[in-house]
Amino acid sequence: MIIDILTTTRAEYGLMRPLIQSCSLDEDIHVRLLVTGTHLLEDYGMTYKEIEQDGFPIYKKVNIMGLYSGMEKTSEIMSNALKEFTKHFITDKPDFLLVDGDRYETMAVCLAAFNTNTPIIHLSGGATTEGAADEFYRHAISKMAYLHFPTTKAYRKRIIQMGENPNRVFAVGSLGIENILKTDLLSLKGLEESIGYKLDQPFSVVTFHPVTLEGSTHISQLNELLDAVKSVNDMKFIFTMANADHGGNEINEILKKFVEENKQQVFCVSSLGSKKYLSALKHCEFVLGNSSSGLIEAPTFKIPTVNIGDRQSGRIKAESVIDCKPEKNDILQAIKRARSIELKDICSRVINPNGDGKTSDKIINRIKQYCNLYKIDIKKKFYDIDFKMEEEEQL
Repeated sequence: MIIDILTTTRAEYGLMRPLIQSCSLDEDIHVRLLVTGTHLLEDYGMTYKEIEQDGFPIYKKVNIMGLYSGMEKTSEIMSNALKEFTKHFITDKPDFLLVDGDRYETMAVCLAAFNTNTPIIHLSGGATTEGAADEFYRHAISKMAYLHFPTTKAYRKRIIQMGENPNRVFAVGSLGIENILKTDLLSLKGLEESIGYKLDQPFSVVTFHPVTLEGSTHISQLNELLDAVKSVNDMKFIFTMANADHGGNEINEILKKFVEENKQQVFCVSSLGSKKYLSALKHCEFVLGNSSSGLIEAPTFKIPTVNIGDRQSGRIKAESVIDCKPEKNDILQAIKRARSIELKDICSRVINPNGDGKTSDKIINRIKQYCNLYKIDIKKKFYDIDFKMEEEEQL
């Protein structure tokens, strides 16, 4: 069985790494890694090198990142991906394409797969992120996909509600938790040496991405965050740069200037890589920003998350997550709560709702079982749920 696994970003690869490893060791599966997106860009750390350092052979590197900027950029990248990956699926004919999540690049690759009758295996469907365009890409990918592996039972129900047959939807937990458990993390001293920055005070790991459904508010929201950071004098902050969404470059330019002016307090890097990033979570006091990592991985480390704004609205959250408005005073109040004895006590007992860290084996076993039991036919009947809506809800 040939499974093409797509990775477009550092974060996505970090999540999928244990699955890639498990698939590579399975005698019934031949893995082919398709590497594209920001993995191939110097401004984002050329993170394809991390994949190579992990010992995974890259089957194809596909450059889809065009010349435009602003809103045109997203459509150009999607157009490039649709064209290039259509060629790939026609000539290389995998049995499945496996993708994670909700990126616009991933959406375009899935369109190419769908147009060439390539069955899609979708990880992490059914979640909601109401403040980001990812919300729409994720659900659209779910409707094109054949097999589904959401992280929770609640997300499984949402996929079934979209008309997908329950026999093809399996709640398996998050690969991010498995990645934590299988990674040999660095000591604090080892982390300091690897990034070349002294962490001699409590510190926070910060990631702030554009809020793609709120116009240009990402700049004002970022400035509120940076003003809050400057007001916390007894901590240091490790920033990882924003992703390639519309507005990400603007955020990164502001961050670079902010770091130059606050070197004693702030360190910034385009990408830490999976091992250093998880090691930073292990040793930090709390996570700050609007990245999904604060909701998915951070609770496993028993640390608080200060979740800013609406980007992650709708996701299932552990008790360790503190939601706040993208305003300086609200952020500072949330930071104060994150550092309180009360919340540290909550974190010590928190249960991560995203699974037990045994996700890879569940995914592989379900794929093999399904293929043994059923003929793969990408024609799908819409699965109707037997329920009655109130009359006023129907109108």
